[in-house]
Amino acid sequence: MATLFSVPDLSDEDLQVIAEIHGLRASLADVLRAPRRWTGQLRRTATARAIQGSNTIEGYSVSDQDAVAAVDDEPPLTADAATWAEIVGYRRVLTYVLNVAVEPGFVIDETALKSMHFMLLEHELRKSPGRYRTSDIYVRDADGAAVYEGPDPDQVPTLMTTLSHTLASPGTDDPLVRAAMAHLNLVMIHPFRDGNGRMARALQTMVLAGDRLVEPEFASIEEWLGHNTRDYYAVLSATGAGSWQPDNDTGLWIRFNLRAHHMQAQTMRRRIDEAEHQLRLIDALVADSGLNVRLTDALFDATLGLRVTRPAYVKSTGLDERTATRDLVKATDIGFLDARGERRGRHYVAGEPLRKIRSSVRSQRKPLDDPFPSLSAQIQPVNPSRPQILGDT
Repeated sequence: MATLFSVPDLSDEDLQVIAEIHGLRASLADVLRAPRRWTGQLRRTATARAIQGSNTIEGYSVSDQDAVAAVDDEPPLTADAATWAEIVGYRRVLTYVLNVAVEPGFVIDETALKSMHFMLLEHELRKSPGRYRTSDIYVRDADGAAVYEGPDPDQVPTLMTTLSHTLASPGTDDPLVRAAMAHLNLVMIHPFRDGNGRMARALQTMVLAGDRLVEPEFASIEEWLGHNTRDYYAVLSATGAGSWQPDNDTGLWIRFNLRAHHMQAQTMRRRIDEAEHQLRLIDALVADSGLNVRLTDALFDATLGLRVTRPAYVKSTGLDERTATRDLVKATDIGFLDARGERRGRHYVAGEPLRKIRSSVRSQRKPLDDPFPSLSAQIQPVNPSRPQILGDT
């Protein structure tokens, strides 16, 4: 079989961080097993943020509202047609990952990977969706200079067969490490003409989904990578060193991914705690105002900074359009929601009372703990202009 990038020797520090991540993920799993009102909404926003994060890395940026609209299969508010086609394509891929990869006995093979790639780019048939590239490929920086050259196209089928066999084998590596290596190998093979980065990140989420410790929506690090794009590219550049060199050390890549998991798990736990707090405050507002309690979920969405639309409200509540409109108008009349736009573009955002709840809850946040405080110094020389660590929006 062809040689792929291999797992490095893990240090005691690496193993300690892995143990901490599993503890955080087990804590998330315990909370999510109990039926809670906000679980579906947080799952929805987590999926939206993964879609948003992975596409932002490739330059396809959309608002939080449009990312959620993609999950809800609603039209975008601001995204242009070309960007929206990319977002919807990735939504299809992630929907497949989240629903199929968790099935017992599911195996990641070349057919699955090619199918995912077709879902991603079926709107661009000229990019050969679902087929391996047959020519050389280069990754270029913002100035157009080649910074990485993929392996010879004749090697791609063999390398992808080897990767698929590796993914189908049980293996002894920790799932966090196994998923990170799947990501690295696919993005370094660069088997397709386009979409390789998004495919590699989706593959990482797919491997994590097979672990089944915590729901894959809450295990993905795609959001974190989207907030730390410069570091992501810097670590890939340092690991790849310009061309297909599978003997290169992968220690920095593994630590970067473990850090991402640790920070993302902390963020998800914080969101869960904040959701509980925000809903208690919203419940009190609804009770005092005399609004119907069925509005609570819509008010929660608005508090998260998302738009509320009548079609989405009808869909989530099962109400007829007249009753739904009456609910939203009443919430607007008393100031809980603010109306924006006209007719088909009409939507609702958080009014002053909900904005105060959001501000109050966020003011109590504590900083996240960095599991690898020295990692920044190792990345800094590669790219000194570093974005901040993941922060909620």
